[in-house]
Amino acid sequence: MKTISRLFLIAGLVSLSACTPSQKNAETQNVTSENQVIETIMSRRSIRKYRQQPVEMEKLQQILDCGINAPNGQNKQSWEIRVVNTPEYISELDSLNRSLALAKGIDASKIRHASYGAPVMIFIANDTTYDFSQVDCGLLGANMILTAESLGLGSCCLGGIARTMRLPEAESLLKRLELPENYNLLYAISFGYPDESPAAKPRKAEKIKFIE
Repeated sequence: MKTISRLFLIAGLVSLSACTPSQKNAETQNVTSENQVIETIMSRRSIRKYRQQPVEMEKLQQILDCGINAPNGQNKQSWEIRVVNTPEYISELDSLNRSLALAKGIDASKIRHASYGAPVMIFIANDTTYDFSQVDCGLLGANMILTAESLGLGSCCLGGIARTMRLPEAESLLKRLELPENYNLLYAISFGYPDESPAAKPRKAEKIKFIE
């Protein structure tokens, strides 16, 4: 019996030693390629061209549910979220964005839609009385855009539109979002079915440092 046990042990050690580094790397790559979370993160791109196809309410609700399940300080959930999927509001915002750009002397051919033509815009506001609220709102948005990617939807974070919405010319549009008094419109995200497949932009890995 002892002889048989030794044979099994020797066979096991031989099989482990036979696993070359290339095989181990291949196994690691297989694990990565099978990890849907990592695949979603690495395949996400900012989309600036959308198909004129409505986003299903079921998918939109899933995006929102995943958004509010983001980690947040002290579970304050220090965000306010406004969903705009009506063409009228987006069209009005586009018109304002265009008129402001023209007033600045920007070439009309270079002016894009405020939402890049997406059928849905989600506005996110932070609580100005809580100093980490902007972090919470960023985590909320990250959950949303990754969920959208996993559902076959594209997205693009829109910071400039928040500046536009704070201008006097946009007062009526901002009021329609009905944000509480102590909340500040931080940014928006456009969502829709992508009509482009942009390549990944290079990332600066040198900005990562391990501190001993």
